[in-house]
Amino acid sequence: MRKTGIGQVAPGEVPTAGSLLKAVGGVRGIVESIVPGLGFLVAFSLTKNLPLSVFIPLALAIVFLVIRIVSRSGPLQAVTGILLLAVSAVIALVSGKAEGNFVVGIWTNTAFLVAILISLAVRWPLIGVIVGFLTNEITEWRKDASKRRVLVITTWLWALLFGIRLAVELPLYFAHNAAALAAARLVTGIPLYAIFLWITWLLVRTVYAQKKDPGKD
Repeated sequence: MRKTGIGQVAPGEVPTAGSLLKAVGGVRGIVESIVPGLGFLVAFSLTKNLPLSVFIPLALAIVFLVIRIVSRSGPLQAVTGILLLAVSAVIALVSGKAEGNFVVGIWTNTAFLVAILISLAVRWPLIGVIVGFLTNEITEWRKDASKRRVLVITTWLWALLFGIRLAVELPLYFAHNAAALAAARLVTGIPLYAIFLWITWLLVRTVYAQKKDPGKD
């Protein structure tokens, strides 16, 4: 939980551009997230060659992994990225359809959306659970009406994020428009994630800051 974006921005901190950049993985994390997808978009748009288009992102991800190993930074994110890209490439090559390269991402977004909706249905909103662990309020936050309200709202925001991704990507997937799908994935990836993380942070920080100020109790 502490390695999530929310875990990188504690509720009591003052938000800054630098802390937000750190929360989304820093410059390296952004590059590693965007460049492979951009590689697919450029390669497929120019050549329509499926094997080449799925190989380029995988090759780029391997380069990023080597850089992380040489620089002795945490390779886990890069390894995970390679595995996901490899599975996506296999699906695309086996199906012979370029849009198959995005099946894993679509299913991942679906899984997150379902998990969030379930957490809301059982009245344990996912953002509340995460923030509760980060602030050592495992269950106490549920007894505070203002905290609970904000944490429910922010959890709905993340449901909206994954809903937006699916609403954009599914029509393009079924239209077999792989190039547009790749472009949509770039736009709804890190940029949209950063916006929702920033809003979540501001809302959560506000309610926790109020509770820490005796004059506002």
